[in-house]
Amino acid sequence: MSLASDICLVTGACGFLGERIVRLLLEEERELAEIRLLDRNVRLNFVQSLEASGYQTKVSVFEGDIRDSALLKRACHGATLVIHTASIIDVLGAVDYSELHGVNVKGTQRLLEACIQENVASFIYTSSIEVAGPNPQGDPVINGNEDTPYPCRLKFPYSKTKQEAERLSLQANGEPLRGGGRLATCALRPMYIYGEGCRFTVGHMVRGIRNKDVLLRASRREATVNPVYVGNVAYAHLHAARALRDPQRRAAVRGNFYFISDDTPPVSYSDFNHVVLEPLGFLIQERPVLPFPLLFLVAFILEVLQKLLRPFVRFTPHLNPQLLTMLNTPFTFSYRKAQRDMGYTPRYAWEESRKRTTDWLASVLPGERAKLGLQAAPDQFFHNISPPKTLCN
Repeated sequence: MSLASDICLVTGACGFLGERIVRLLLEEERELAEIRLLDRNVRLNFVQSLEASGYQTKVSVFEGDIRDSALLKRACHGATLVIHTASIIDVLGAVDYSELHGVNVKGTQRLLEACIQENVASFIYTSSIEVAGPNPQGDPVINGNEDTPYPCRLKFPYSKTKQEAERLSLQANGEPLRGGGRLATCALRPMYIYGEGCRFTVGHMVRGIRNKDVLLRASRREATVNPVYVGNVAYAHLHAARALRDPQRRAAVRGNFYFISDDTPPVSYSDFNHVVLEPLGFLIQERPVLPFPLLFLVAFILEVLQKLLRPFVRFTPHLNPQLLTMLNTPFTFSYRKAQRDMGYTPRYAWEESRKRTTDWLASVLPGERAKLGLQAAPDQFFHNISPPKTLCN
């Protein structure tokens, strides 16, 4: 089922994932009537590259905050599909909870209200694996699915806001539209997303450069996860959009969430970073600097200090208990339900995904070395640096 004549709004359209979704829609859906880009910071070079590509689809730009109700109403007016990827990603606790909640939860709520007022038929929410866990106890899941029972009580602010936004999105399924009909919604929960443009991978690479081209190990080898390539996550969104347009698949998909993974081999987070960076000459530590129980104690103390000092000093530790638990808990999920209900299968095989990622890292490596003044003598520096604090999808 194609999206011919549809008008699609993509929020977070200039982000890591949003950009891939926009390009894929333009490539695969040549008869799409219009694609609307909504982002707080629209990148002019991205818009110009779309216009120069010769696509017949109209491209419109809406720049502003996802919490701006008037902007959302204008962006949704006449649209038939909304793909909502915009959010603040914060794995370090660097962002105030009020800001996280305002963007991730209130922004989603206001967007859903605009969809209902402006008669948008379909809504896809980009959720996160962190909505599922892992829980603070670090209970493992191996090849889980949407029906796998899992005791989960989320404590970390980012995870909680994504969970609440997903709940709002799925609860809105079936809401009557102002002009008649009912809204159909679904949520996609991608695993850790990697690929060209992933600043988290660059952060690990930079810390490796600082450490004499040796990657720091923060996760145990046995703590396997299944990262997913950004191109395949974008492809899953396209399948979800088509399924919500198809009368037969729409009934099965609406109101449901789906784990999105691909055929990337299960591996720990630290070992995955090594897999994509090893061709560039990077090694990896055999074991973490400290045993896991001691690392957890240090992370807990740092978290307490962060809370105590926050009224006086902005202090963001490089590690916290939630992040350490996530990095050291086996947590893998299957994409079979998405395959069954919406016809999703990965578009990019593992070897191609790995090569594309490594080639991109190779292209940015000289610039990162230059920033640190390490072109000629990388072994002069031994300091750690903080990973990216916030990113948009």
